Amino acid sequence: MAIVYLIAGLALLAFAGDGLVRGSVSIAQRLGIPPIVVGLTIVAFGTSAPELIVSLEAALRGAPGLALGNVIGSNITNTTIVLGLPAVIAALSLAEGGIRGSAIFMVAVSAFMMMEASDLMIDRWTGFRLVLLLILYLLFSARTAYLNRQIVVEEIEGAMLGLPAAIAFTVFGAIGLAVGGKLTTIGALGVAETFGLADSAVGLTIVALGTSLPELAASVAAAFRRQAGVAVGNIIGSNIFNILGILGITAMVVPLKVDPELASVDMWIMFLTSVTLLLVAYTTRRIGRWGGIGLTLIYCTYTFVALSHGAAG
Repeated sequence: MAIVYLIAGLALLAFAGDGLVRGSVSIAQRLGIPPIVVGLTIVAFGTSAPELIVSLEAALRGAPGLALGNVIGSNITNTTIVLGLPAVIAALSLAEGGIRGSAIFMVAVSAFMMMEASDLMIDRWTGFRLVLLLILYLLFSARTAYLNRQIVVEEIEGAMLGLPAAIAFTVFGAIGLAVGGKLTTIGALGVAETFGLADSAVGLTIVALGTSLPELAASVAAAFRRQAGVAVGNIIGSNIFNILGILGITAMVVPLKVDPELASVDMWIMFLTSVTLLLVAYTTRRIGRWGGIGLTLIYCTYTFVALSHGAAG
């Protein structure tokens, strides 16, 4: 039953997250809210809502390892397999404007997270500072987008719904996320208990991949359309939001005790994969097929080791 709960919860999170974005974006469009604002707030929060709900639910249930593991694991998943698989199909370009600057900021917030977790506690004050950094990042992104006239947000195109449908999608999304978060957390904790895994190991692998499946599917689809380079900026933005938004908001609600292994091993892996992406952005500026295969193998190896060690622990 734990596996059934986990699968049902992740599926509901995916559908509910998409419904919340479509419904709320349509309402915002009808209210005349500028696309830049919609993209940097509603779309950004909506697409990360599944990870946020799972982390919050896990923290409230006294499972900080699952909450923190979900954030760390999602970032590792994004910088390995979510970028790796599309690159196997079509080379990813990292030469687009703003990618290098965003990659620098991603590495910086990853380092800040590690520094704050060095005393094995992420408290409410740290959470507040992370959210404050997120607000500053969104303001800077809005200013940059406006100056460069990058007003069109890809996720918004074709999303307009009639008002009744938009309200229905939004309500379904909000309720679905709440229910899906509970099912996912109950299922993940049940899987951990059934198979003798640490909560953090489940968060780092199974839950992280499950909540990242929409991004993976979108990136692979974009690769088949030979537009996979567009996904790189979205992945970097997602990693930044995971740390500043998801971890920040969760820590403001429930201070998180950090498992020593997460601080000494998994956070370093997250940091090193981010640095690798930054180095690629400044050197070759592309991820080719062999690079994609390498990233995918890194993800598979990491997942195998994390689950094996989680079971052994």
